[in-house]
Amino acid sequence: MKLCRIGNPGKEKPAILDKNGNYRNVSEIVNDFDSSTLNFNTLKELSNKNLENFPIIPKNERIGACVNNPKKFLGIGLNFKDHATEQNLPIPKEPIIFSKFTSCICGPDDNINIPKGSNHTDWEVELGFVIGKEAKNVSEDNALDHVLGFTLVNDVSERDFQKNRGLTWDKGKGFDTFGPIGPYIVTKDEINNYQNLNMYLDVNGERMQTGNSSQMIFDIKKLVSYMSYCMTLLPGDICCTGTPPGVGENMKPPRFLKGGETVVLGIDKLGTQTHKVIKI
Repeated sequence: MKLCRIGNPGKEKPAILDKNGNYRNVSEIVNDFDSSTLNFNTLKELSNKNLENFPIIPKNERIGACVNNPKKFLGIGLNFKDHATEQNLPIPKEPIIFSKFTSCICGPDDNINIPKGSNHTDWEVELGFVIGKEAKNVSEDNALDHVLGFTLVNDVSERDFQKNRGLTWDKGKGFDTFGPIGPYIVTKDEINNYQNLNMYLDVNGERMQTGNSSQMIFDIKKLVSYMSYCMTLLPGDICCTGTPPGVGENMKPPRFLKGGETVVLGIDKLGTQTHKVIKI
């Protein structure tokens, strides 16, 4: 099942993408896809319905972020072996957890706004997972019982604010529009090889990142278990799991986003995103 939200900002309608590529409005069943509804009871109710009975949303409508107002938007730093090698950094012994402010979330084809005064805005294609059941101190063996599905994330990052403007990554990760998610959540029953998904990112048609989720240092089972020890994970929480090599800051010379550029990214089975970059 592919869960999405369609419509202008603040007026998105919950929808399911059917097998024919139509967005079906399911707002008569669920008001929105958020922390109160992104759970396995909702999935069961939706799966028992005939999608053909729900109205089709016109395809020219905007695709919004696939999760509305999550309680937490988390990230994992330096979680791909080949990305660590690219930076000549040691493999982390434990997951590096950071937060992205939930106000940074936007739709999969919305503009990316370069903050005023920024010259170091960078890209990161990432596999995200969405929690569907409260998780606290769960084992790795039971971790996937708490995962609703997977989504595509661009972990946009302002490197100067991330690394040189204090001792926390968060402010370099949380500017408005720095968290495009979607186009949809793909429920885990449709992705049995989530640790072997190809991923890519292009800027102006030039391939910058190519990777595969098999390169993760800490897999999703480990991440859910570890994070559930540090905090209670709640339905609707999102976690992006690290990026492959090819980010701009590691190029020689470094290359960062500029106004007018176009960013396209995708992951097997999770769709694509396309962003215009705007200098504000």
